[in-house]
Amino acid sequence: MSANVDVNHRPDPDQVLVDIADYVCNHPITSKAALDTARYCLMDTLGCGLLALRFPECTKHLGPIVPGTLVPHGARVPGTQLCLDPVKAAWDIGAIIRWLDYNDTWLAAEWGHPSDNLGGILATADWLSRTRVAEGKVPLTMADVLVAMVKAHEIQGVLALENSFNRVGLDHVVLVKVASTAVVTHMLGGTRDQVIDAVSQAWVDGQSLRTYRHAPNAGSRKSWAAGDATSRAVRLALITMSGEMGYPGVLSAPKWGFYDVLFKGNQFALHQGYGSYVMENVLFKISYPAEFHAQTAVECAMKLHGQVKGRLDEIDRIELTTHESAIRIISKVGALNNPADRDHCLQYMVAVPLIFGRLIAEDYEDDVAADPRIDALRDKMVVQEDKRYSREYLEADKRSIANAIQIFFKDGTHTAKVEVEYPVGHRRRREEGIPLLVEKFQHNLATRFPAKRVSDILALCQDGPRLAATPVHAFMDLLVI
Repeated sequence: MSANVDVNHRPDPDQVLVDIADYVCNHPITSKAALDTARYCLMDTLGCGLLALRFPECTKHLGPIVPGTLVPHGARVPGTQLCLDPVKAAWDIGAIIRWLDYNDTWLAAEWGHPSDNLGGILATADWLSRTRVAEGKVPLTMADVLVAMVKAHEIQGVLALENSFNRVGLDHVVLVKVASTAVVTHMLGGTRDQVIDAVSQAWVDGQSLRTYRHAPNAGSRKSWAAGDATSRAVRLALITMSGEMGYPGVLSAPKWGFYDVLFKGNQFALHQGYGSYVMENVLFKISYPAEFHAQTAVECAMKLHGQVKGRLDEIDRIELTTHESAIRIISKVGALNNPADRDHCLQYMVAVPLIFGRLIAEDYEDDVAADPRIDALRDKMVVQEDKRYSREYLEADKRSIANAIQIFFKDGTHTAKVEVEYPVGHRRRREEGIPLLVEKFQHNLATRFPAKRVSDILALCQDGPRLAATPVHAFMDLLVI
């Protein structure tokens, strides 16, 4: 046989696909910590989406692809009156969730935002529930949503632990697509084999470049990319459920597989099985709408604000000590061209709280950015790595996100070096963070709903058993404006 002839032997499914399908279809979620955290994650994620509806650059993307389209038993988009097919509803929900960079985060070899998967999960669950009720069947409950959230978090997060997609130029939303595809296919009634087929479709799909997250091209696509990914997952799940075939060697196929084409010939490193670890340890952005590698830097800046607000012109230099990932992702000099550029700039996110004693979503807009004091402070910043910070960022029992700031004045005096290793949204600070998360949710609800509705939604979400038993469509009806 000629060496140039391909042997057309269809392989068994790649083990990565099998492990994901076995987990999604057969693994019960019994961890109370995971399910409780998922409930708080649901609250926080929805609140982030509601807050984003204040920004026209976000809302211009919402609604049916073809104006006037009517969808029987369609899915709702929280905070709006929209009723859409589940594919576009997933896009819209995912986009509003991610728009302000304020939802949860997972940091490892690859970072990302596992609650991005809620777009596909919630849209599919709402549509299925309404369809089932119309057919006289039992709807899905919010318990189903919470379990799906735990599983999507776990798939995305475990794949991210040791596998850096950003180092090969791919955006982390590939993991949103994979995780959402798996759980949505199962929600649709998919078998183990169908989940394998659907997940193979997610890997074989074209993957997003990170271009829109980095200088000199940072832009607003990073705010809707995850919505696009979770929406694509719903579409791929529906295609698979129609009987479409999968691609069992999608990862490992020589020359044409994901590993050889997009991962420099390397296989995924997966030394931890799927359970509920990721949801239990997920990071919440509670205090500031800032890229997570900067959260503790913002906390440091807030602590220093009182000491420097009257001495801004006297500052000689500002030393920022951080970890390698922050330097690689969000440390930048030069002009910042738009809000998406600014909320991924470590120096900008430090300058604003030093000057104003706050960091809110509006601080990334052009009117605030025009304040000349911001760039003046950025020019005085020196960014350096602490090897311990970088090491403990990756250690499983720490997962720190440390930053420190020290300010030196022209007269030779200086502030103390202020260091924060774990942000308020870290698992190590859950007791402190959860009440603040609930306050954040209440505030975000109040941006869209009258007081009585805010009170009703908040009470339901804080009652775990009652929320779990609530039909998905009934829950979503509470979120219609």
